[in-house]
Amino acid sequence: MDRISTKQAWWLLIAVALIWFANLEYRTLIKPDEGRYAEIPREMVASGDWVTPRLNELKYFEKPPLQYWATATAYTLFGEQQWTSRLWTGLTGFAGILLVWFAGLRLFGREAAGYAALLLSSSLLYVLMGHINTLDMGVTFFLTLGIVGLLLGQAQMDKTKQRNWMLVAWAGLALAVLSKGLMGLVLPGTALFIYCMVQRDFGVLKRMHWLSGLAVFFAITVPWFVLVMKANPEFFERFFIYEHYTRFTTKTHGRYQPWYYFIPILLAGALPWTVLMFDTMLRTIRNSSLPDNIFNTERFLLIWAVFIYLFFSVSGSKLPSYLLPMLPALALLMGKRIAEMNARVLFWQVAPVLLVALLWLGLALNVGKLADTPNQAELYPRYGVWLLIAALVSLAGLLAGMRLLWRDKKPVAVVVLALSALLSAQIGLSGYETVARERSAKHIAEAIRGEVKADMPFYSVLTYEQTLPFYLKRTFTLVEYQDEMAYGIQQEPQRWIPTIGEFAKVWAVQHEALAIMPVYAYAQLQKQGLEMQIIFEDTQHIVVKKP
Repeated sequence: MDRISTKQAWWLLIAVALIWFANLEYRTLIKPDEGRYAEIPREMVASGDWVTPRLNELKYFEKPPLQYWATATAYTLFGEQQWTSRLWTGLTGFAGILLVWFAGLRLFGREAAGYAALLLSSSLLYVLMGHINTLDMGVTFFLTLGIVGLLLGQAQMDKTKQRNWMLVAWAGLALAVLSKGLMGLVLPGTALFIYCMVQRDFGVLKRMHWLSGLAVFFAITVPWFVLVMKANPEFFERFFIYEHYTRFTTKTHGRYQPWYYFIPILLAGALPWTVLMFDTMLRTIRNSSLPDNIFNTERFLLIWAVFIYLFFSVSGSKLPSYLLPMLPALALLMGKRIAEMNARVLFWQVAPVLLVALLWLGLALNVGKLADTPNQAELYPRYGVWLLIAALVSLAGLLAGMRLLWRDKKPVAVVVLALSALLSAQIGLSGYETVARERSAKHIAEAIRGEVKADMPFYSVLTYEQTLPFYLKRTFTLVEYQDEMAYGIQQEPQRWIPTIGEFAKVWAVQHEALAIMPVYAYAQLQKQGLEMQIIFEDTQHIVVKKP
């Protein structure tokens, strides 16, 4: 940004980093994803088997192991903590901001690069997913690395530099595959094909450096696939057929949503830059024409973003985080647009977000009315305080940024708008700790830890609380419960108990044992004549021991 000095830029980077990493440890892990993706690498460290992913000691082939390996490494170096379980997500999210800045600098200039990085670091969906332990931020970073390598490679006239950047692209796609499967190759490949068709530019395919590129790709991806299939012959059908084709084309995972599911997610996820996003997309469609023999960077970024949206909109499985790979590409385009834009134009594009901030303020003041249970009625007002502070920070940042824009101080205004949006999102996210008890078992672990012995049988009856294994540092024997572990149980049925009746027989002969169950199941077990002493009870779970 031409009005921000290098020294100021460094201080700005430090400020963003401090806000970005400040709360990785603060929040309790919540189910299901944060518990699952903290526990699988914990079991890798405990077992020493880094080839076959396991959840609750059962084979778990839904995703490849790159994030598991990274988190297991963090556990080994720094211990098994909440922040180490989220570290990979936080690091790849922050690295994505730096990558967008670097790409913007090379493609569109210094000012556009600065704006692009600020926009990405403050877009609501990107901030939230950069601090929740799922696989989506990691795969987004490596997809973006692949795309950036492609864009910079295609812009090179020097053959050596072109090849080097294309190798970076192939490496990025390989790491995306190791992060979340074949989507790391299929999505960029399809987007590039669409670009070639729309642009009528097939020359890009001649500049892909296929031989050396595929060598890099396979050198990164093949070793683990060979090892895991050697150890688990059933892996191929489960991973390549079921987890990719079946999940995309069916409603088997219960994540089916209507075609318009992503509309509100995109509108909210791009805040506070939603209006700017649509303006940028329209401008790119109108003004991104180039001669057919020149790779059109802007048009490819637009095609990539639109394709991601449409691809997951027609999928049989939908989650909000699936839109995440759109955002770095859109940030690059929006950064370029802001660099070319008059401050007053940006003022009017930011102004509608004031209404959102006021609605957020109203929600904060009335969040207690959304409670459906006595537990929620107690917890939600506490969250309302955090939401109120977050809304006020957002509102103050918007008003200050708009005032600066009206005075034609665009670079400083964008900094104020971005930092306030990032801080506001982090405050709102941190405040979730006040209601995390509803979706976490940390309090259960703290209450019963004194009763748990390393060699004591511990049964999970009619339920599996995803966060409890991480906090207790141990696994459970499932009783009449399968869910996402059904495949692992099918492979190793000796690791579970299929019925309550069979469990009653096992429990009767135990000298000492523990069991966790939903509250409603306690009466059912009493009818089976089980001897049980309650050692913990809340509105959702009961934990008992053998008296």
